[in-house]
Amino acid sequence: MENKKPFKVPHTLTLLFAMMIVAMFATWIVPQGFFQTVLNEANREVVVPGTFTLVEERQYLTPWQLLTAVPRAFAAAQDIIFFVFIVGGVLAIARRTGTVDALIGNLLEKNKETPQKLIFMVIFMFSLASGAIGTAGEYIPFVLILVGLCKAMRLDAMTAVGMTVAGYGVGYGASAFNPFTVLIAQGIAEVPPYSGLWLRLAIIVPFVLIAYHHVWKYAKKVMADPQQSLVADLPCPLDGKEKTEYPALNRRHRSILFTFLITIGIAIYGISQHGWYLYELGACFVGWGILITLLGRLKFDEAADSFIEGVKDLTTTAVLIGVARGIALILEDGQILHSIVNGLAMPLSHVPAAISAVGMLIIQTILNLFVPSGSGQAFVTMPLMAPLSDLVGVPRQVAVLAYQFGDGFSNMIVPTNAVLMGIIGIAGVPYDRWFRFCLPLLGKLMLFATLVLILAVVFGYGADHHLAEATAQLASQVLV
Repeated sequence: MENKKPFKVPHTLTLLFAMMIVAMFATWIVPQGFFQTVLNEANREVVVPGTFTLVEERQYLTPWQLLTAVPRAFAAAQDIIFFVFIVGGVLAIARRTGTVDALIGNLLEKNKETPQKLIFMVIFMFSLASGAIGTAGEYIPFVLILVGLCKAMRLDAMTAVGMTVAGYGVGYGASAFNPFTVLIAQGIAEVPPYSGLWLRLAIIVPFVLIAYHHVWKYAKKVMADPQQSLVADLPCPLDGKEKTEYPALNRRHRSILFTFLITIGIAIYGISQHGWYLYELGACFVGWGILITLLGRLKFDEAADSFIEGVKDLTTTAVLIGVARGIALILEDGQILHSIVNGLAMPLSHVPAAISAVGMLIIQTILNLFVPSGSGQAFVTMPLMAPLSDLVGVPRQVAVLAYQFGDGFSNMIVPTNAVLMGIIGIAGVPYDRWFRFCLPLLGKLMLFATLVLILAVVFGYGADHHLAEATAQLASQVLV
């Protein structure tokens, strides 16, 4: 009897292209339709509830349109692709100066006996930053540093990705006042900005603890037995670059790290005050790359060689990001994105309020696969969910909460999320391995989110408009 070959999970690129093919077939089957849209005060398209109309004559996407969607998707995702290239190249220059290795050695010395403290600190700080100002792609520069640190502490790349993405996902999901998700959704739902802040502040720590427990439980298994690692059989992006001894963190290294903090500070200021995004952030890192070349006393040819090597290491990541964008592009071209939204929302009008709130969470989670942009999802779904919540007896504040839970937590696992694909690509973690790690964590977060939503409906969270206004005024005073 012949031995059967063990099942091998397809390459991530194969999986993503297969999803594009499935999306094309879906455009042949799912009714094609659209909502009317209008421009709001922010000059963004918002759907008009009650205007869903089926197209008179179905248009079939052809295999040729599927193929052309690939280069169009690369063009649509060019901002995140080139940002990843720039960050990878600049970090390679920083590594050439010895700064990255010196930083890893310093952190290792301080945390070698307490890796759990490092894991909690990263998850907590990243979640606070994402929840406050919507940081996401900004974490990409930290990934290789955390991978190197984890490897030196007898952990693995999965632990590094776990603490990074868990912090990012929890920050978006349990955000108190993320300007790109919560405030946009509240504005569309016509509830006072910053209202309901007390509950969102109260739940951030429990969600962080759930994420920390999951990552630390896995990390302990890897420390006890490295073969328990989900990526034990795979090469690490730092293989061949390991250090048995780390250089001391000298004055030159500290000056480079200080300029890194200044660069991040400038980026945060630009995001919050001037609406900067990836082009401007990329410019910040280009400037930092030039500065560290000078501070590190590198020859410009050395810096150029390092930059190119760093970019080459991330070619696979860039390809995955581009193809991932193609899935949503196919659905938009096939005019079924609005049909999916409409079809998912209709059943909620026939169930009790608490179940409707949970249904909204499920719908927002599913739709994040097709509309991975947090603000984009708000503009597509909240004009429908807000009036629907009035009909089913769910306070609009709860509808906003369901939106941010569904969008934020599923960011950690949907392959159409370019930031996620960038993070796991840099760390050398295949998507199927990450899925195995993240799915149980997502389940835990979603169970707690379900409990929060049910209690929010039962106790009328956001139902008292005057209380909401008072909370908003208090929040505005505190933030100002």
